[in-house]
Amino acid sequence: MKVSVLAARYAISGVPLAQLRFAQALAGCGHKVNFIVGLVNDGYDLPSINGINVSVFNKRRVISMLIPLIRHFRKDNPDVIFSAGDHLNVIVLIAAILSSSKAKISCSSRVTPFDTYSNVFFTKRWVLKLLMRMVMRRADALTCVSKDMVDQYRLVFKSPPHVCVYNIIVDSRSRDKMNEEVDEKWLIDKSEPVIVAAGMLEPWKGFSDLILSMKELAKTIKAKLIILGNGSLRGELQSLINELGLMQTVKLAGYVDNPLKYFSRADVFVLSSYVEGMPNVLVEAMMCGCTPVSTDCPTGPRELLQDGKYGYLVPVKNPLALAEGIEKALDHPISKEILSEAVRPFTESEVIKRHFEILRIEGSCG
Repeated sequence: MKVSVLAARYAISGVPLAQLRFAQALAGCGHKVNFIVGLVNDGYDLPSINGINVSVFNKRRVISMLIPLIRHFRKDNPDVIFSAGDHLNVIVLIAAILSSSKAKISCSSRVTPFDTYSNVFFTKRWVLKLLMRMVMRRADALTCVSKDMVDQYRLVFKSPPHVCVYNIIVDSRSRDKMNEEVDEKWLIDKSEPVIVAAGMLEPWKGFSDLILSMKELAKTIKAKLIILGNGSLRGELQSLINELGLMQTVKLAGYVDNPLKYFSRADVFVLSSYVEGMPNVLVEAMMCGCTPVSTDCPTGPRELLQDGKYGYLVPVKNPLALAEGIEKALDHPISKEILSEAVRPFTESEVIKRHFEILRIEGSCG
């Protein structure tokens, strides 16, 4: 079966990495896979992937992918198309209609629709909503990465057909990465418990709250925090660390190409976000056996942690509560066996099976 897996941009972030992992899993099942990216972000290199045909359109705007997609659908004639991200989903559906493609199409939404669509006339988000209403019938499946997000889409659109399908997180490649050597001295010589967090250094990730929580935690427990990732707030966050006198306690490690080896050696993983879709990084940390602490932000963490069964939930934008949650996680870690149970729905076989059932495609792997 010929399959096209699409992402608007490639970077070390949730959506493109999830799409790439999905493409690899489908290729591993014996399908002929095209992985198509609109643009590779500056500073990143798209890896060479055995068994997958990779195409980069070099288009900065999603709308500019329309003509190349029409050409691709006509020339390569895929049997199934998997797209991710509402802006790209609309363009993919329009391209399928204009190219008269007979492919089955699955469009996945990865962020809350409240940040994507609007009822304010003639705004870009209003136009996007209008276009999605017009073309959504062409999709054979409309999916969201969390059950809470499905409910949100039912508030935004009238009786939409959205269903929940998780991303693939747990696979053999990820497990291999967990065991790679790490050169971080705080993890090599663990004289104190190590907390780790990861993500873009941007306002919605709440890293300033996490840093403030470390000042509070230091009153009762000695521990260190490593934050993985880059972003526009790096300077501001470093200044906060300096101001609080946490230079020997909190480290901004920058971009790392394999965060899993950090997660597998840390004691606690913290997600301090104000909003998420379904946070892949939280699943990755749990896969690595790292006890999770997460803000109870919309959407995903409560669903993933099963109301606290698989980790510790704390209020959003509350450094004191975050410190208390971290202290509980350090005192009472979640066993690796329980965390393994939590991430089972994110395995390759489960996710592919779910996609194929919704699309009414016989078989899954093979």
